[in-house]
Amino acid sequence: MTSRHPSSYRDPSGFIFTHEGVLYRQINKCFAKNFEIFINSGLHDHLIKEEMLIADSIINENLTGSGDWHLTLKPQLIPFISYSYEWSFDMLKDAALLTLKLAKEAMKFGMLLKDATPLNIQFYKGKPIFIDSLSFEAYDETKPWIAYRQFCETFLAPLALMHYLQTPLQPMLLAYPDGIPLSVAAKLLPWKSKLNLNVNLHVHLQTKIAAKADNTNKSSKEFKFSASKLKNILSSLESSIQYFQLNASSGSWSGYYNEAEQREDYLDEKKAIISQWLSSLQLKTAIDVGANEGFFSKLLNDQNIEVLSADSDHFSINNLYKQIKKEDIENIMPLIIDFANPSPAIGVNNTERNPFLERVNVDLVIALAVIHHLAIGRNIPFAYIATLFKKFGPYLIIEFVPKEDEKIQLMLQHKKDIYNWYTEENFLKEFAAFYHVAASEVIGQSKRKLFLMQANEQAF
Repeated sequence: MTSRHPSSYRDPSGFIFTHEGVLYRQINKCFAKNFEIFINSGLHDHLIKEEMLIADSIINENLTGSGDWHLTLKPQLIPFISYSYEWSFDMLKDAALLTLKLAKEAMKFGMLLKDATPLNIQFYKGKPIFIDSLSFEAYDETKPWIAYRQFCETFLAPLALMHYLQTPLQPMLLAYPDGIPLSVAAKLLPWKSKLNLNVNLHVHLQTKIAAKADNTNKSSKEFKFSASKLKNILSSLESSIQYFQLNASSGSWSGYYNEAEQREDYLDEKKAIISQWLSSLQLKTAIDVGANEGFFSKLLNDQNIEVLSADSDHFSINNLYKQIKKEDIENIMPLIIDFANPSPAIGVNNTERNPFLERVNVDLVIALAVIHHLAIGRNIPFAYIATLFKKFGPYLIIEFVPKEDEKIQLMLQHKKDIYNWYTEENFLKEFAAFYHVAASEVIGQSKRKLFLMQANEQAF
């Protein structure tokens, strides 16, 4: 059975599809010449060797039966597909820098990068990698860089806004999935951004040119660059991206486990219990719900378990990503996810990009020191939380924080206590609809309790 991916309809050069459950990419006849240049120039092999492009193999078989067929590619699979509105600042920044590097490399081989969108990048083994083999065409100096405005709207504008406002703006990327319009970015950026030559050129000046064209009822002309001028533009964009920074010390939960380490025997006991349980299970994948800066994600990684480390705190996830880069950790995927409002399905017919809940399929869910934030912090009933976790996988390690815990008492100082249902008894009752308890243990002197749960057969 062959099924075309619902998001793969924009580019006439080809499309993604599945055949008998295997993912492929079709190259259409109209792109045959450009693809042959891509292969014969050596660019294809060069990018794969340098780990900038996902590896693939060519299959000379028309699996779709399409009359437009030229070739079929079988790409290496990415374990988890994510989107820019789930990436931290430095993840988006590195994706932007990779895009510019690809554009420069393509020019060395007589080609041009015709697409410059985060949708063509995924994170694999801790690093960004390009996934679209149909984004390279023969370079023609008489034509402008068609992807210039796209790069400015999908990469430059959001990074500039986050830099100058010193505020994470991932929800804006969800609101503007095709990029933040430069006219919007120009209005939101502070006046001092005009003092930055590159930002002024690529955002403010472009906005003025477009507005002038609209007012005169003339089409806005794209800049045409010679090879040397295009290289200068790419270098200018690269300098802009490298300059942008987001203060990593502003997160409300950054450094959470530094404080937790001060509590008597709490972290050591917690780590020992979880390590013992992990040794009794055969696990390959996990999701760390409320991962913070990845303290326990690293414990899972040490057990050769691939981990989705998800947290709503941008700065914690950004710090984790920096650690992953520094230590060359391959099996941890950091994500910005609000579990009270996870990424939805968006795009045409709401099928272009799958919701987060449908993309997660793991062996183990680990939810430590998080249930009170969902139940009391966000007023979410235990039954709803259990329903959420059981979507992800069959095993669950969860920490129950009793109501008398000092952290909960601090939370209740700022809101009315309407949580008479927040008890361990009720917690176990509601979770019993989906799980049975395989083991439990109190964490040292903390009165907090860890539970190892396994999904009931009837729940799956």
